[in-house]
Amino acid sequence: MATPPLIGVTTYLEQAQTGVWDVPASFLPKVYLDAVTDAGGIAVLLPPQPVSRQVARTVVAALDGLIVAGGADVDPGRYGQERHPRTGAARTDRDEWEDALLTEAIAVELPFLGICRGAQVLNVALGGTLTQHLPDVVGSEKYQPAPAVFGEGDVTIEPGSQLETLLGPDSRTLPVHFYHHQALDEVADGLTVTARSEDGVIEAVELDTVPFGLAVQWHPEENASDRRLFAGLVDAARTHRTQRSRS
Repeated sequence: MATPPLIGVTTYLEQAQTGVWDVPASFLPKVYLDAVTDAGGIAVLLPPQPVSRQVARTVVAALDGLIVAGGADVDPGRYGQERHPRTGAARTDRDEWEDALLTEAIAVELPFLGICRGAQVLNVALGGTLTQHLPDVVGSEKYQPAPAVFGEGDVTIEPGSQLETLLGPDSRTLPVHFYHHQALDEVADGLTVTARSEDGVIEAVELDTVPFGLAVQWHPEENASDRRLFAGLVDAARTHRTQRSRS
């Protein structure tokens, strides 16, 4: 029986308390790990750490697929803007780590899935920009209604997209969990918008130059009854591993 594909998942690096300890620690909600294992993959945590091109190349070479998980706001300096009052403090360690991993993943066509922040990191890494505080644009807090409270709504999937292929033709409108106060603004060259919310906010993009490069602004890991995006990543990871072993 074939070994399940190895899926790296980026994490937070946060101050954490457990037992008598109060220390910086790698942290990621278990729902991400469940989503990977439910889909038939093996989840491996990738916490922020000092990175170079060679380090990123070594990490990516060991993986069959990559998930860039949700988390803190991307430093607006990375896309040439001043910080909005509602933008979180810069987390340069994670920005640099995930940018390097995504850049190398794209170079070798490693299948990847960006989730929320992951979609933003992808867009910025390729030269795009972000709207730093979405309520300034849409006039409400519906995409992040309260701390630790997910918004709920529908996204419309573009016909003919890879996203539609993964979800099926009967899923042109998909109910999702939102938790983002930022969003993609200027879309980077090479990315195609493949889903939007009802008021036009970009909710998914795909990278046209790789076999599997998908990023969504919503949180598919929160829906335990629907693992289709993760299953698509795991299937692509199997294919990537097979092709790599033949080369």
